[in-house]
Amino acid sequence: MRSARITVILLGAWLAQRFVGRLIRGLHHAMERRAGEGHDLRRAGTLGRSLRYALNVVVVLVAGMLVLGELGISVAPILATAGVAGIAIGFGAQSLIKDYFNGFFILLEDQIREGDVVEVAGKAGEVEEVTLRYVRLRDGDGFVHFVPNGEIKLVANRTRAYAYTMIDAAVAGYQDVEPALAAMREIGEALRKDPQLGSAILADLEVFGVERWELWGLSLRCRFKVLPYARDSVRREFVKRLAGAFEARGVKTP
Repeated sequence: MRSARITVILLGAWLAQRFVGRLIRGLHHAMERRAGEGHDLRRAGTLGRSLRYALNVVVVLVAGMLVLGELGISVAPILATAGVAGIAIGFGAQSLIKDYFNGFFILLEDQIREGDVVEVAGKAGEVEEVTLRYVRLRDGDGFVHFVPNGEIKLVANRTRAYAYTMIDAAVAGYQDVEPALAAMREIGEALRKDPQLGSAILADLEVFGVERWELWGLSLRCRFKVLPYARDSVRREFVKRLAGAFEARGVKTP
């Protein structure tokens, strides 16, 4: 009878592991259908491996304790020892456990992807790698930062879906600003038709008008809705063309 019960326990553990595998594969396929992009597939793979490992550990521990019970070995001392060891390890590895928990939810909620430009824990740069343990960033100077996930309290993602490029122009305060605003609208329309930059601009130029009145003159503001990685290139081209348009229209700058 004892051997039969042990066989049933081991068979149940094997079936549970098979079920876990099917469940993780189903989750992975669902995320594949929803995403279809390389970085999303890597994210799904990382999450799947983590869940499979955690669930398999639970199954093995439960089956092991049941088998020991059938063999007449008391599991109470083992559980007590494991509890004391777990507390000691927990105190020593609090930050590591926190890193893994935070990393799991960062991946699950799709807060950060490889290739994004983000700011986390006071560091900003392009994401080169996202794991359960850390996020690897490369900043504008080429320096690489490894940010533990446990240190991440707030994620500022600068490249998700779209971005705005804000553009300020300065004119002398003693003149009519309408020619300057007309030049901004004209440059905005021309950029939308530009063969190189036009596809990166997602909406017409928004001209806000006078933003500030300073001692040196007036600050005018406008913005474009653009693809995330086109912010700087669109802004630079707009400012270059606007300088020529101001000169052609006789708009005085400070």
